[in-house]
Amino acid sequence: MHEYNGKIVEVQRFPSPNPNVELKVITYFSNRLKVKGMLAEPKDGEVYDGFLYLRGGIKNVGKVRPARIAQFAQEGFIVFAPYYRGNQGGEGNEDFAGEDREDAFAAFRLLQSLPRVKEVHIFGFSRGGVMALMTGIQFPEAASLVTWGGVSDMCLTYLERKDLRRMMKRVIGGTPSKFPDRYDNRTPLYELEKMEPPVLIIHGVKDHNVSIEHAWRLERRLRELNKPVESWYFDDFTHYFPPAINRKVVQDLTKWMKNQRKR
Repeated sequence: MHEYNGKIVEVQRFPSPNPNVELKVITYFSNRLKVKGMLAEPKDGEVYDGFLYLRGGIKNVGKVRPARIAQFAQEGFIVFAPYYRGNQGGEGNEDFAGEDREDAFAAFRLLQSLPRVKEVHIFGFSRGGVMALMTGIQFPEAASLVTWGGVSDMCLTYLERKDLRRMMKRVIGGTPSKFPDRYDNRTPLYELEKMEPPVLIIHGVKDHNVSIEHAWRLERRLRELNKPVESWYFDDFTHYFPPAINRKVVQDLTKWMKNQRKR
């Protein structure tokens, strides 16, 4: 890991949908690449915990939404959401939890470097669940980790999502049957012995984008290893929760995060 990972190169203001939250587009270093992301900070100048928001999707699918980032900042966090390499003016090419995991690691270091940030929490949605788990394994000092509708097994994603297979073969470089190591390398289930922060799993049982099996496998493995884990399963919901429920879950998960603080 390069010593300048997470170093900020450029800051640009961005219009905020929330009058209490300031948004900025940040350019930062990730293994010699200049990668971009969005920073959301409450305007009161107070010190807060950091919140690393790891989005789902790839390229223009699942882009970071300013309103979503501001929503988490409103709950009392300084939020940073990397766009991942190759997106929105950033250098390099996104490769679906391969080398682009370094963009999440560097973003964690970026949050740690901010003078207004205390501890750093990790949040991943959908494909961002894999990124979150990898980051939690990489940084045992993380205060907590939440995965919402999150992928935990990349081979299972290939088997379940026929619509993603062409993209996955292109980006990962083949199929799980031909290159199992490339899929295993993107599957954090095999490294959970190193997981230190407490984990919260949120998942809709009717999720067809990322099946509930991902959550079950993650919870089962964490429990086998006696790691601190909690799960919130919602029987009636899919990958996307109704707006009112979504807001309530955001409030509940941020309260859970704050209760995990180490100091």
